[in-house]
Amino acid sequence: MSETDIRVLLVDDHPVVRAGLAALINGLDDMSVVAEADDLDSTLRAVAIHQPNVILMDLNLGAAEYSGVHIIAELNRRADGNPTPRILVLTTYQTESDILRALDAGALGYLLKDAPADDLLAAIRATARGETALSPAIASTLVRRSSRPGPTITEREVEVLELLARGMGNKDLAKTMFISEGTVKAHLAHIYGKLGVDTRAGAVAAAIERRIIRVD
Repeated sequence: MSETDIRVLLVDDHPVVRAGLAALINGLDDMSVVAEADDLDSTLRAVAIHQPNVILMDLNLGAAEYSGVHIIAELNRRADGNPTPRILVLTTYQTESDILRALDAGALGYLLKDAPADDLLAAIRATARGETALSPAIASTLVRRSSRPGPTITEREVEVLELLARGMGNKDLAKTMFISEGTVKAHLAHIYGKLGVDTRAGAVAAAIERRIIRVD
């Protein structure tokens, strides 16, 4: 695709952030903001009407029912194999679980909001070309994960850890995850072994320290 017509959709729940990004992008010759959105419905409408090449997506959409990850997954689900706008995450979230969920859902790149303007613009251009664009901190997280010795924490175990961090007991965990208490105990045993801990509090502390989960 030519870099002379990059059509960008901004998805962020903060109008001031969108205004700043639009001012930056619209000052260039090779790209422009064609629409803005702040939740699932407005994103789907904007994609259908404006057909952007790149979606600049925040993960935290405040009071919206669905997070950025859910919107990314829904866009790809609805595409049913047809081409979709390429998605570049621009967020403050940098835990391992956030990064992996966004990339697994179909995001092509992942940048942090403290990225320099030139890096952001270069990432938009790379995303439009179908290339992966990652902030240095995000790339480092993925490298650490791939090189970390021992078993990797699974997505289901990350979910358990996140619920543990919210103070849930086994019964509540089982109800929330639609599994048995026995399965919860099995997950906990695997988590303890992988993280080298023997308590719930120790598991949460280790997961936060290693940026496997975050606590808002």
